Amino acid sequence: MIPTSFPAKEEIARLTAGMLIEIGAIDFNATEPFTHASGKQAPTYVDCRKLISFPRIRSTLMDFMTVSIMREAGFEAFDNVAGGETAGIPFGAMVAERLALPMTYVRKKPKGYGRNARIEGVMTEGQRVILVEDLTTDGGSKLSFVDAIRETGATCSATAVIFYYGIFDGVEETLADHGVQLISLCTWWDVLAEAKARGAYDPATLDAVEAYLKDPAGWTPA
Repeated sequence: MIPTSFPAKEEIARLTAGMLIEIGAIDFNATEPFTHASGKQAPTYVDCRKLISFPRIRSTLMDFMTVSIMREAGFEAFDNVAGGETAGIPFGAMVAERLALPMTYVRKKPKGYGRNARIEGVMTEGQRVILVEDLTTDGGSKLSFVDAIRETGATCSATAVIFYYGIFDGVEETLADHGVQLISLCTWWDVLAEAKARGAYDPATLDAVEAYLKDPAGWTPA
C-alpha cells in the first residue's frame, strides 16, 4: 500500500529523531570524540544501518520517507528508485516497494570486471530516477551517484535520505546547483532537541554537542 496520510514534516522529524535515539543509532561523546571519514573529530555519530534490524521502526521510517517524497517532489515524479551503495540499497528497495516502482542501485565505482557497470538493475534512457540513501553530510557522494545515473541517459532531480547533518554551509545550494532536490526526515538539530526533551544524555554532553553543531569547523574537545 502506498502511504499518503502522515504527520506534518516537523512531527516526522521529531519522531524520526526519537526512533534513532531509541535504537542506539545516535552516539554523543564529548570526552572521547569520534573520528569521521574526513579525519575530523566530533562528539556526534549516527549509524542509520542499525535501522534494518528493527522492523517496526524500519517500516515506519520508510513510510515517512515515501510520503515525504510524494509531498515534496510529487506523486508521479519518478519512474525508478536507485539506492546508493551500500547503506542506501535496503532503503531504496523498501521505498521502491512502497511506490510500486522498479529498483536499481548505484555502485561507488565500476566493479572492475564483466560489464564494469556502476548501475545494477534496469535503468533506461529518459527514466526519472530518485536516489535514496541513509544520510548525507556535505552532499559530495550524492553528486557522484547522480552523475552515474545521468550517464545512462536517465534524469535524477532528487535524493531522499533518512538523516541530513544540517550543520554545514552550502550543502543544499550545492545540490540545487547540480539540479538535485534534497528530501530528508531529520537533522542533528532535531536529534539534539529530542535528546534534551528525553533527558537522554547529561547536560554537559548536550552542551558540548550543541557547541559542535553551531561551529563544527572550530570545535575541539574540552
